[in-house]
Amino acid sequence: MHGSQEGDARRIRVLLVEDNSEDAELALAELADDALVHEARVVDDEAGFLAALREFAPDIVLSDLSLPGFSGQRALELLRQRDTDMPFIYVSATLGEEAAIAALRNGATDYILKQNPARLASAVRRALAEVAEHRASQRAQAELIRAQRFESLAMLAGGLSHDLRNLLQPLLLAGESLRERAEDPQLARLGELVRDCGKRGLEMVQSMLSFARGARRAEQVSLGGLMDALGLLLKGSVPRAIRMEMVVDAPELVFAGNHTELQQCLLNLCLNAIQAMPNGGELRIETAQQKLEADFFMSGEQAHPGPYLRLSVIDNGPGMSGEVLARLFEPFFTTKENGTGLGLLSCQRIVTSHGGVMRVDSTLGQGTRFDLYIPLQELASDTAEASDSSDNLEGTAERVLVVAEVASELSLLSDTLDAWGYQASASQSGTAALQWIGAHGLPDLVLMDADMSLFTSVRTLAALVEQEYDGPVVMLVRPDAPPNPDELPPLTRLHLLDKPVTARKLLRALKLALASAR
Repeated sequence: MHGSQEGDARRIRVLLVEDNSEDAELALAELADDALVHEARVVDDEAGFLAALREFAPDIVLSDLSLPGFSGQRALELLRQRDTDMPFIYVSATLGEEAAIAALRNGATDYILKQNPARLASAVRRALAEVAEHRASQRAQAELIRAQRFESLAMLAGGLSHDLRNLLQPLLLAGESLRERAEDPQLARLGELVRDCGKRGLEMVQSMLSFARGARRAEQVSLGGLMDALGLLLKGSVPRAIRMEMVVDAPELVFAGNHTELQQCLLNLCLNAIQAMPNGGELRIETAQQKLEADFFMSGEQAHPGPYLRLSVIDNGPGMSGEVLARLFEPFFTTKENGTGLGLLSCQRIVTSHGGVMRVDSTLGQGTRFDLYIPLQELASDTAEASDSSDNLEGTAERVLVVAEVASELSLLSDTLDAWGYQASASQSGTAALQWIGAHGLPDLVLMDADMSLFTSVRTLAALVEQEYDGPVVMLVRPDAPPNPDELPPLTRLHLLDKPVTARKLLRALKLALASAR
């Protein structure tokens, strides 16, 4: 064993394959003279080499080319069978140019001539730094792939939750109607059982939706802490050829969000930028506070003007073509050989789940810029449904026009309202609803499912406005896909109700909507 005990730095474990004790001492002395804190083990045969790999667990291997009964080539072969990353440097007196090229091609990291030992320490430092950088990048990539696999599960959960909500709707309506209205106690108990099963199913769906949206719990995110954590993750992943700059405005800022998700999103964008600049370039990460006006938001986005935090990742790499930009957020679309095509989709979901928006600006030959805008107000939290059984939910023969494409849903909604004192009229499409109005006049209230494809709910609402209907509209919507407010006609009494809806929640919404119209 040979090494230095000075300094607090972790000692580097050096495995030296050398049969000449003087050459071994000279090599290790070079490391010590350069203040490279290390401990070493010297071996000169295959058995000793294999034992040292197992027991000594070196960080780097230095090897002579030729030894009695053993060779550097054999040592390299044995090492690569066990570890493809560990640095391996030839230290030899006889390595010619062709042999050196062959050695590098076979997996050696570098070669040093014994006649020029002064280069040994710097070669060791460089090799260790490169392998640390490579391993850090691999860890970051593995974490991203893991996150993207969860993203695909989240997408699946979101899709399943929609289907389950449609299946649960009959249980919630029929079960509660049976419980409340059945004269036979046995039927009432059956209705209670059906309702309770529907409610438990709804709780499961809401859990799935929370997962699909990111499963965020309320927490305060420190901007400075978020950027510090990102910097540490990137420290070993940024090649020397790339200059990274981080500019943080107001690091003391604290805002509502999810630290882990935002970190994942920024790391994804930064690694994408690094991979886009294999020959080097500049990476800039900056933050700023910005007030967004209503005209900033695009069609399909929820327009919420106000103060936002802007998180930007900017590079001066090759940029993207218009064709690539058009498909950037398409699931499974990727320009990388081993990409999943879910990274940017994951970022978009994370930003949207924070109530924010995302922008990308890229030009071929001029680089790419991603801007994430996160609102700086508290995110709205879900409120529990009031359950005061003393509410008077009975109707007083108000005329309610029920519009839904799914026959079972339409029938259940109509039957529920009829049972509770309303005059419900069923229409299975927007055109049928307009025909009913033509024959019977305007109703007191319209209850409509937002998910209609033949004659959409938006077109139906617009047609109602043309018919001069100005009464209340209760629209049943999917919480994960609310209607775009920019597309809705100017209705002052539009009430949105998340699906699936219980009978009590529906009846209370109708009462409130009718009261507001008076």
